[in-house]
Amino acid sequence: MTPEQEKTFWEKFAAELANDDGSAAREHLQAGFPIYIRTDETPKNAVEKRFPDGRCQLVKWDLNGEHFLCHLPTTAP
Repeated sequence: MTPEQEKTFWEKFAAELANDDGSAAREHLQAGFPIYIRTDETPKNAVEKRFPDGRCQLVKWDLNGEHFLCHLPTTAP
């Protein structure tokens, strides 16, 4: 990828994020799969794993894969 292509990619990516309405995440949950998110409250070096049934976990990733850290309060499914 050339520097110009990379710049174009990141510009398009940022524009899509700015217009994200969450529909892809909702579809993924409705299909029975968990999603991974970060919020302002998510600790550094971790992500929230949200399941279709409302369960939430705090997990981290490294070269060996996903690692469970703790359970979080359940969200409305």
